[in-house]
Amino acid sequence: MATIYDVGKRAAVSVATVSSVINNTSYVSPELRKRVEEAIRELNYSPNLLARGLAIQKTQTLGVLVPDIANFFFPEIVRGVEDKAKDAGYTIILGNSDNRLDKEEVYLKLFLSRRVDGILLVKAPGDLNPSLLQLLNKNAPPLVLLDREYPQLLTDSVTVDDVGGGYMATKHLLKLGHRQIGIICGIPGVSTTTGRLLGYKKALSEAHVEFDTSLVVAGNYNAELGYTAGLALLEKQPSAVFVTNYMMTIGFLRALKQRGLSSPGDVSIVSYDDFVWNDIFSPHLTCVTQPKYSLGYKAAEILLSRIRRKHKRPQRVVLENTLHIRETSIAKSRRLSRG
Repeated sequence: MATIYDVGKRAAVSVATVSSVINNTSYVSPELRKRVEEAIRELNYSPNLLARGLAIQKTQTLGVLVPDIANFFFPEIVRGVEDKAKDAGYTIILGNSDNRLDKEEVYLKLFLSRRVDGILLVKAPGDLNPSLLQLLNKNAPPLVLLDREYPQLLTDSVTVDDVGGGYMATKHLLKLGHRQIGIICGIPGVSTTTGRLLGYKKALSEAHVEFDTSLVVAGNYNAELGYTAGLALLEKQPSAVFVTNYMMTIGFLRALKQRGLSSPGDVSIVSYDDFVWNDIFSPHLTCVTQPKYSLGYKAAEILLSRIRRKHKRPQRVVLENTLHIRETSIAKSRRLSRG
C-alpha cells in the first residue's frame, strides 16, 4: 500500500507539499499540484483520513444515533441523512440505542472519542447523565435533535408535527361519526407520544366528546406491545382505534384477528405513519404519513450549517404530516348497517 512518502518520491516533491495538496492547507503551484495528483492516481494512494482529520480538526464524519433500526420508520430517515451528508463530502457512523439510556450514553461517548464533526440524535426515553448533558451543551461538536424533542439540550431540532398528526387522525374518525375512539400510545415520556396524545385530546375536545381514560392504552412503539395493548383495548369495544405508530399497528391487526374481528367491518383504524408495502395489505390502511426522508435530510442540512457556522441561534424546524384516507376507516353508520 502506497504511503505519502511514496507519493512525494514519485512526484519529486516534499511530503509537506503532498500534504498541502491533499488537505488544501496552503498554496501549491499548479505545476506541482498536477504532479502530486498524477502520482496519487498512479499509486492509487488513499490518505489516512483519521490523521488528516486530526491535522485539520475535521474528520468529515457525522454520528447518527437512532433508538430502533428495526423499526421501519428509521431506515428512511437515515437514508435522508446519508444522502445529504454524502453530497457534502461526509460519511456517517450509525448507532442503535434500543431506547436505552445506557446504550445511548455509550454511543454518544463513542462519537465524541471519534471526534465526529457533528451528531444527529433521536433521544432515548429519560434524562442524560448530568455530566454528559453539560458536555454536549458546552464543549461537544454541534448536535441536532431529530424526531424527538429534549429541551434540556440547547440545540437545533427537526421534528414532525405530532400534535397536528394526532389531531388529524382523530378528527378524521370523528367526522365519520365515531365517538368511542381508542388510542394506542407509544413510549411514556417521549415527546412523540405526548404530542400525538395531545392531538387526540384536542380533537375530542373540539367535538365535545369526553376524554375516556379507559380507551387509552400504552404501547412501546413495537409490534409485540401493539398486540398486547390491542387485546386490552378491544375489551372496551371501541368503534375506531388510532394506533400511534406503524409497528404497533401490525401488532394491533394481529390482536384484531385473534378476537375474530376485522377492519373496517368491526373497527375502523387510522395508523400513524405509512409504509412502502402498505399497498400489498388488504384492506389498505388509512395513515397519517410522516415525511421521513425529508426529516433526515433537513436535520443533516441544519447540522452541516451549524458545523460551518452559518447560523448561531438554535433552529426549531417542524415538518407537516399528510393524511391518506384508504379502506380501514369508514363511517360508523356504514359499520352498523353491516351488522
